[in-house]
Amino acid sequence: MKTKANRVELGLFLGLLMPVLTFFVFYLFLHDESGIVEFINEVIVRQISTQVISLCAVPNLLLFFIFIWADRLYSARGVLTATFIIAFAVLILKFVI
Repeated sequence: MKTKANRVELGLFLGLLMPVLTFFVFYLFLHDESGIVEFINEVIVRQISTQVISLCAVPNLLLFFIFIWADRLYSARGVLTATFIIAFAVLILKFVI
């Protein structure tokens, strides 16, 4: 049964939001009095953007299992879809750009 909390759209939204929040946490712990734009530029200059994006997607695993354990399978499907979108973006960044 599809309830309000068991929707693919919710899982997709949270699956795309979680890496952004994780990146912000990285920024809070790793910045040295620089702004977020400078931090992003430093990640790009050091050519570690694909590694950082991949690490930011790891918390989606926890979100996926929370939805599975709560029997919210449609939401878990949305998180998995978001993770595949992020993985595809990483592949494009790594091998095309």
